[in-house]
Amino acid sequence: MIRSPQITVSLVCFVLASVSSASAFAWPGPTGSEKLGPELAITNANIITLDPTGNTAEAIVVRGGRFVSVGAAEDLAPSIAEAARVLDVRGATVVPGFIDAHLHPRPIYPVESRLGTVDLRPSRVADIAALVAALGLKAESTPKGQWVRGTGYQDTKLGRHPTREDLDRASKEHPILIGHSSGHVASCNSLALRLAGIDENTPNPPGGAFDRGENGRPNGVLREAPARALISRSGPPLPEPSPDEKLQAMLRCFDQYVSKGITSVGVAGATPDEFRLYQDAVRAGLQVRIYFMFREPYFADLKKLRLRTGFGDKRLRIGGIKLFHGNSLSGRTCWLYEPYADRPDYYGIAPARTQAALDKLVFEIHQAGLQAAIHSNGDREIDMVLDAIAKALEELPKSDHRHRIEHCSVANERILSRAKQLGVVLALHSYIYEHGDKMEAYGRKRWGMMHPNRSAIELGIPVAGNSDSPVSEANPLLRIQSLVTRTSAEGKTYGSKQRLTVNQALEVFTLGAAYASFEEDLKGSISTGKLADCVVLSDDPRNVPPEQIKDIRVLKTIIGGKVVYDADADVNLDGN
Repeated sequence: MIRSPQITVSLVCFVLASVSSASAFAWPGPTGSEKLGPELAITNANIITLDPTGNTAEAIVVRGGRFVSVGAAEDLAPSIAEAARVLDVRGATVVPGFIDAHLHPRPIYPVESRLGTVDLRPSRVADIAALVAALGLKAESTPKGQWVRGTGYQDTKLGRHPTREDLDRASKEHPILIGHSSGHVASCNSLALRLAGIDENTPNPPGGAFDRGENGRPNGVLREAPARALISRSGPPLPEPSPDEKLQAMLRCFDQYVSKGITSVGVAGATPDEFRLYQDAVRAGLQVRIYFMFREPYFADLKKLRLRTGFGDKRLRIGGIKLFHGNSLSGRTCWLYEPYADRPDYYGIAPARTQAALDKLVFEIHQAGLQAAIHSNGDREIDMVLDAIAKALEELPKSDHRHRIEHCSVANERILSRAKQLGVVLALHSYIYEHGDKMEAYGRKRWGMMHPNRSAIELGIPVAGNSDSPVSEANPLLRIQSLVTRTSAEGKTYGSKQRLTVNQALEVFTLGAAYASFEEDLKGSISTGKLADCVVLSDDPRNVPPEQIKDIRVLKTIIGGKVVYDADADVNLDGN
């Protein structure tokens, strides 16, 4: 972990870098280069503006990185004629830039490199044998004694979690650690357990657990971060990328985002070193807008610097503090009032933090002028979070705090009513396409109030669309399909009463996500004065069969009036 002096230095660097541009959020009217005329016009378009004053248009004019005119082509003709570039999209659909309000960017390294991890998603490995073979192949090119790592496996698709015995078949000469798609469960081989000194006499760490076989012997399956940390902190050090390797790997990740139409992201909990990496990426030309939430351990440093949510510019700004109070839905560790459907004696893993400790932390974040973004999935956990927010608001009332619950997966009408009353924003999951089968463990009677997007919207609760990538794919069109159909890749529907209309799903991934970051005046709709972020689609998602929304192609992604992705060129035009 980075020590406090280093944290403070990193944040001070951000302060110095951002002060000069902190006023960039105001719409000052045309000045400087903006007086030279529009830099872009989009014509012959089916534009879904999502602006409350009018939902469709056929032309857009951009000047100074903002939408300055939106409407009928005939009305905008003089401005279109003056534009430096006219983009005729030939009837294609244009929507506001997609905002993924909660994800976890990961540097992308070639798997064959010393820094590469093995992709274990269902699309790559169909069963345990294929998983073992993929890890074994990586072991062959890895020096003896060094880590072999993999990510993204799904126990429900494989039939079960891989155990130490499975991973021993991949290698007994390399410690192996692989991550579940949820990020809350992992599996390791016998060598990794031995290096960590873990055996049948090792107790479960607070807030975590080891799955065990006969005689209490750990079988290699690790539940929650405290258990995984005992493994990852042992054994040989991981290879370190050079600064340039890390930068290029992160830019590859953002290249994938823009190819899916993502123009803004909420980084859901990271470190000051990662913040500095994003600063470097912006300097290198990254256009995607970043709302950055610091992990809980760095709250004290933000507080010392008196930095509040929203500090920064339109490219990179401080969001607030991401903290955990609860566990995983797809990993079957979240804490419930009623037991899991297939285990009548199991209610999940209780959070390690007490109610009193949670109350204190949430109040301090609230008092510091920072947004609290609190990971919580099980109904029993969520009530504790709502209690803490209610207590903070009693002690220090604020009408527009926008504290968030990330996921809020197993809810009920009482929980939603409390969230509405307290002014809480919900960043609900949209991942049933990939993870619907994880809901089986919770029983059919709960499906109707799991991931309660429709119920929340009908109550007027702000809902922020997100992928929680890499938990599910950072692909807004797939996410929108999942919200509209509530149907898994296997064709099973879970909780049909929570289905959204296409318009509602579009708003969740635009206006809703913008509201969650206090940026609804800047983005989320194609409206005069807002940042010129939009996406050109091959089809109108309102007019295709719901199960085909994911197949719509992103033709172009535009950020601030610049085309940063062009499917015809199949490259990021800014070179990132």
